[in-house]
Amino acid sequence: MNVVLGLQIRTGGCLCGKLRFTADGEPDYPHTCSCLHCQKLGGGPMMSWVSFPLDGLAWSDGVEPVWFDTFPGETKRGRCPECGSQVCALDYGGDSIAVNLSALDQAEDLVPVNQSFRQDAVAWLPQVPDIRHSATVG
Repeated sequence: MNVVLGLQIRTGGCLCGKLRFTADGEPDYPHTCSCLHCQKLGGGPMMSWVSFPLDGLAWSDGVEPVWFDTFPGETKRGRCPECGSQVCALDYGGDSIAVNLSALDQAEDLVPVNQSFRQDAVAWLPQVPDIRHSATVG
């Protein structure tokens, strides 16, 4: 995370490095999601997300995600056009964008404060407690 003129600037990208972004603004609501879409898209029992203001997000070098309408007309997911890494999710008409915690270069200070779709969670993994007190630790 870089600090420029008092703003928090976060950087991140995909596995192969072709898709890169910067996000400035306060991170909001880091959480995990166990919905069936996240399980299938992420290839695991859950995905982890944090939101940033949409107007603070910039894609680098003219490379943007390939979008998949997870819920047509409601939510789409963005992935790298080269390696396929799931990087973000965007609600149509929303003013924030959800970024996978694993797509951020530095996310150690972002701790999930809740878990969505607990009813779909795998039984063998403890659930994330609902501790919605802060987006960051420290």
